[in-house]
Amino acid sequence: MGALMPWRPFRELERLARRLEAPFRFFEDFEERGEEGFLPAVESFVKNGNLVVRADVPGMEPKDIEVSILGNVLTVKGERKSEQEVKKEDYLRREVSYGSFERRMTLPEGTETDKVKATFKNGVLEITLPLAKEAVAKKVPIEAEAEKKIEVSKK
Repeated sequence: MGALMPWRPFRELERLARRLEAPFRFFEDFEERGEEGFLPAVESFVKNGNLVVRADVPGMEPKDIEVSILGNVLTVKGERKSEQEVKKEDYLRREVSYGSFERRMTLPEGTETDKVKATFKNGVLEITLPLAKEAVAKKVPIEAEAEKKIEVSKK
């Protein structure tokens, strides 16, 4: 008999919404693969011509995390292990999750994957990848048309 899992009635709707939003995003979201439990929060943004990806991995050490690139796919995987042996019935409250995870992100065309740099500080993994000049978004000015004013005459 399998383990009891928490009931999440809207999980499928959330997955469907993410799939529907995907074509409208420049970078694809990280794919989520892992046990029910620990899944690090991830953010990605462009700064100074580089793609920066940050993952919150509190309680982990760099030796517990693996970063790899195959083709144009960035993969971050690891495992957050529980160091304490506490029986389930001894818990009063448990909000911390443990387990293995794997997150993947499709990189934009022209990303210089051979120049990737990964750093770890205070439980945050930061991965920096130089982008090709064509991949960096440029700001487009918006021109506003003048509104026509209609004079209303009072009689």
